[in-house]
Amino acid sequence: QVQLAESGGGLVQDGGSLRLSCVASGTVYSSDIIGWFRQGPGKEREFVAAINWRLAKTWYTDSVKGRFTISRDAAVNTVYLQMNNLKVEDTAVYYCALSKSIYINFRSDSYDYWGQGTQVTVSS
Repeated sequence: QVQLAESGGGLVQDGGSLRLSCVASGTVYSSDIIGWFRQGPGKEREFVAAINWRLAKTWYTDSVKGRFTISRDAAVNTVYLQMNNLKVEDTAVYYCALSKSIYINFRSDSYDYWGQGTQVTVSS
């Protein structure tokens, strides 16, 4: 059993930066993948980024490439999402999630554990 807790959301102006954190309580196995998803107002939940726990291989959706960076610190069981050059369209509730699959998947239903979410609001 794994519990995930996100933090770091807030209100920021267009072009600003935020760093989200996701702390995992419980055992994270080397084959696990931790991802970030977001759900904007009136929108479906969408994949943002993911990282393989052992290899630290990363994946990003096209709209955030070059602006967002996902990383992990295994010593403290934490995954980070550094978000730079934020845009109004990045406004959403951001969730971290853990997948027990050894293969990357961008569908939310492929993830087994979810955090409660943290709100990110970007103002113009």
